Amino acid sequence: MEKANSFYRDTIIYASRVKEFSPMDWLVYVAWCGLIFSLFAVTFAFIYFGHVNGVNFPPYVWNIPIGTFIFAAAISFDTIGHRTVYKEELLKGEALIHHITIFAGITSVLALCAAYENPSFFRFPALVLIALSIIYSLFDEAMHWRRYLILQSDRVEMWSHVFILVGHMIMIAAWWHWYDQGYPGVAETLALMP
Repeated sequence: MEKANSFYRDTIIYASRVKEFSPMDWLVYVAWCGLIFSLFAVTFAFIYFGHVNGVNFPPYVWNIPIGTFIFAAAISFDTIGHRTVYKEELLKGEALIHHITIFAGITSVLALCAAYENPSFFRFPALVLIALSIIYSLFDEAMHWRRYLILQSDRVEMWSHVFILVGHMIMIAAWWHWYDQGYPGVAETLALMP
């Protein structure tokens, strides 16, 4: 029971670091987390709109907003530590890995969206960018584990990274499968829009 209480206490301490944010930290935090929560909102709204108007989406499609929500919630928590206690450590190289991962992740989603109208052209760019986002996520995890093992990270940050990976993998695997199946339900939903 003590370990559970200790983890809860550690989590509260981690989250309370938002009080240390500078105006620039808040700007970065809101922009980054807002971007990912916007992806959740747009995918959920699109699928929900089609669903309530009679479009029969395959059940796996709901994994896209579910995975995106897990991803966004974990990122919003993890970023607190990145903008405070681990800020200096990230400047040693992790920040570059984050930027590459973010670039590959965002462009993979854009390529999957573009693949709706040009599936054969965007198939390989989307696949390569998805692979790069996963590979660089794993590089990032290796750096986080290195920091954790030398006591320059904590278990709260490590657990947030577990959920970042879980959310991202659920979202991107479901999205790739949806594309690979020909985006069932998309044409019907688009036809309903004014």
